[in-house]
Amino acid sequence: MRFNSLKKDPPLIVWASALPLTPEIMILVALLVIVGLFAGVLAGLLGVGGGIVIVPALYHVFGYLEIDPAVRMHLAVGTSLATIIPTSIRSVLSHKKKGAVDGALLKSWAAPLFVGVLLGTAMASVVDNTGLTMVFAVVALGVACHMAFVSGEWRLRDSLPKGPAGGLIPTVIGGISAMMGIGGGTLGVPTLTAFSVPIHRAVATAAGFGLIIAIPGTAGFLLAGWGAGDLPFGSVGYVNLLGFAVIVPATLLAVPWGVKIAHWLSPRPLRLAFAFFLAATSLRMFWDLFG
Repeated sequence: MRFNSLKKDPPLIVWASALPLTPEIMILVALLVIVGLFAGVLAGLLGVGGGIVIVPALYHVFGYLEIDPAVRMHLAVGTSLATIIPTSIRSVLSHKKKGAVDGALLKSWAAPLFVGVLLGTAMASVVDNTGLTMVFAVVALGVACHMAFVSGEWRLRDSLPKGPAGGLIPTVIGGISAMMGIGGGTLGVPTLTAFSVPIHRAVATAAGFGLIIAIPGTAGFLLAGWGAGDLPFGSVGYVNLLGFAVIVPATLLAVPWGVKIAHWLSPRPLRLAFAFFLAATSLRMFWDLFG
């Protein structure tokens, strides 16, 4: 199925009012709804950021629609970062009302996170699809192994490091997150808990990381893809506005479903199942690259 014939053209307000209901568009919208619902359920179920689900899902959706492989991963990452902005705002405000956000930690990590995002976005703009896919596949496999084999009680040390090491950690988190199209939860929460930050405070504070990562990251992917060819309908740079408009409400709708399911089921099998999903996704990406 070729989808590239529907090129990007007008801004969101213009084309949304005259969205052509072609079979290709209808299939894309249906697939994007499924992506958003799946991401929302897993976010509520396991407390993971939606980006770690949205990026590989979009990668395969865009592959099914035969979007040019040269822009496929960049488009998935940029669109995912855009969807993180409203979900992070909602999440951090909810956590802040409960007093769970560590304001001092968020403030001290904000600048190095931002620097990391700038570096990561700059790197993503110059590497090709293979390099960007490789970054996601390697880190996703690492996250899968962590979820499957590392106990939630494991600690590296009793406090966060100070000095250069204390600034390097959030810089690396920001850089990798920007290149992967994920928010602060996937890498931020396990990092904070490894340094003995209580899990609820880690989750709440990492929601703030997501906002710091997503806003400049989205802007960077918009600029990096400006004028690029072979982008699908509704794309501005490496951000697909149709994907953003469909995924965000679907994700927000499905998060409470995941929370309810989490109260019915044991968390350990769910973590293992998600680890298997991430590992399978990672291996599939490796196969696409080298198979």
